[in-house]
Amino acid sequence: MSVLSKPYMHDEAEAFKHVESIIWPNGPVCPHCGVVDRAYRLEGVRTKPSRKHPEGKVRHGLWKCRECRKQFTVRKGTIFEDSHIEMYKWIQAIHLMVSSKKGISSHQLHRVLEITHKSAWFMSHRIREAMRSDGNVDFG
Repeated sequence: MSVLSKPYMHDEAEAFKHVESIIWPNGPVCPHCGVVDRAYRLEGVRTKPSRKHPEGKVRHGLWKCRECRKQFTVRKGTIFEDSHIEMYKWIQAIHLMVSSKKGISSHQLHRVLEITHKSAWFMSHRIREAMRSDGNVDFG
């Protein structure tokens, strides 16, 4: 079975579970107060209705801390923060960038992932910044 046929490469909920298992191996960590494994998953939460999504979009991977009572996802504090791009597309982009011998351009990402060139440029820069070896990463 190819890595490209795994469920987390095509399903948003599975992609969140996969990234959570990598980033939080000992349970969810609240990015606001730092408490480990004291959060619970919020199921069935939707965004506000819009013209594109009249019932609202399902918010996958949403957690709530029992200590500070704030909501968070695995995106907080990572390269995925402040991005409206689906998590499975991020995983696909990371796979394409690290598996190609000579790298991949943002134009190629834009064509393969079927996103705008501006989004592909944003993703490629975030991924390259995360791969820096000097440890001086600032996503500000």
